[in-house]
Amino acid sequence: MRKLAVLAAVGTFALPATALADCGDVSITEMTFSSAIITTEIASFIMEHGYGCTVTRVPSDTIPALTSLAENNEPNIVTELWVNSAGSAYDKLKADGVIEDLVKVLEPGGIEAWWIPTYLAKEHPELTTIQGILEHPELIGNRFNNCPDGGWMCGIINRNIARAYGLEEAGIEIFDHGSGDTLAASLAAAYEEQEPWFGYYWEPTEIMGRFDMTMVDIGPVDEAVHEANLDPDVADPKPSAYPPSLVYTVATSAFIEREPEVAEMVSKISFPTDQMSALLAWKADNNATTEETAVHFLLTNKDIWTAWLNDHARARLASLLN
Repeated sequence: MRKLAVLAAVGTFALPATALADCGDVSITEMTFSSAIITTEIASFIMEHGYGCTVTRVPSDTIPALTSLAENNEPNIVTELWVNSAGSAYDKLKADGVIEDLVKVLEPGGIEAWWIPTYLAKEHPELTTIQGILEHPELIGNRFNNCPDGGWMCGIINRNIARAYGLEEAGIEIFDHGSGDTLAASLAAAYEEQEPWFGYYWEPTEIMGRFDMTMVDIGPVDEAVHEANLDPDVADPKPSAYPPSLVYTVATSAFIEREPEVAEMVSKISFPTDQMSALLAWKADNNATTEETAVHFLLTNKDIWTAWLNDHARARLASLLN
């Protein structure tokens, strides 16, 4: 951790001016959610110390970032843009040629699903399907841990899926948690005692990186059914798994034209969703800063990130991260 802390303070580090081609000023979002902050930190580190950019991080969120792009053509780069939260503003900016998708930064995307702990799946493999759970509700504690009440759309969707499968008729209580914290606490407590747990969760998240969980097969994705399940009063709900939420890093077309090599590098920065969850868990378990987490990734995944870079940037960062 000491080495991480030293390298994380490398913001004061500068290679000789002649060693770096000046890529100029780059503005990049620093969103409010943890995974996006880590992505921004890694991208910024590489741009600054591999490509000689002067990076400005812009505190933002999805809608403010899109509004700024529409009005000012800034910031240059938006990391972790969740398309399902962006709405028509994102579509219009793309149609108008203001922005371009660089990369699906999380692969396959944001994941929402129903889960059981893997220790429970190993003991009772029949519980890895919804049919097995319906036949043996006592093995999961006769409870489905639902999203918090009070505006979380996943709570509505989950109740409609539960109605479609007849969970309550099978003797399974649909328990709406009071907050995201209590939902997480219920999973952590069950894991600590190796007790049954069945419920909804999403990733990338710290808790999904910390605990080994198995996704329950609740059937294939049906986009039309999923959309219908957003309605709390849908008359005849049907089952559908959650489709992955598309999560992109986007950049302005003007920036891509101005800095094609930097844009090419950013277009390769992508993480498996479970890897990002693991990074979030590492950060929490080690009480690490975002900077230390970024450096931890760079130090332990050289085979991954070196493939993102051009030869000059690879050589520069090799001398720093050895």
